[in-house]
Amino acid sequence: MKRQDYLSWDAYFMGIALLSAQRSKDSNTQVGACIVNDEQKIVSVGYNGMPNGCEDDLMPWEREGAFLDTKYPYVCHAELNAILNRAAVSLKGCTLYVTLFPCNECTKAIIQSGIRRVVYLENKYAGTDAILASERMLQLAGVTFEAYAPEGRSVTVTL
Repeated sequence: MKRQDYLSWDAYFMGIALLSAQRSKDSNTQVGACIVNDEQKIVSVGYNGMPNGCEDDLMPWEREGAFLDTKYPYVCHAELNAILNRAAVSLKGCTLYVTLFPCNECTKAIIQSGIRRVVYLENKYAGTDAILASERMLQLAGVTFEAYAPEGRSVTVTL
């Protein structure tokens, strides 16, 4: 008899996004992303972090202070990293699983890459101008977005 308590596709891919977020060096916000094609195959993953070649220990991680002394002008978001990290495959028609609703800048890259669906875990900046802009662009471009519906399961990974 087939096992009945296996993970759904959404739980599996959101789990991969959550695991990817654990690579982030950001002490405040860890975001992960997983891009999946229409055959339920992972085509890329990403997390929020500094650009390649920029030594993490030499970069600022602060949230407040002079702009150039904060993380904001430097950090690449998980969604953009996942888009840029992909192998030479098209993202047209793919689904993006991401632990935090995409900002307006990442939304532009999502739309331009051909991703057609966004599943997000959290939207802690809902109602801000950046998120309202994201929602407007996604709707206009015909990209669906939905909150992930947790299944109430716990999966423990010991590394």
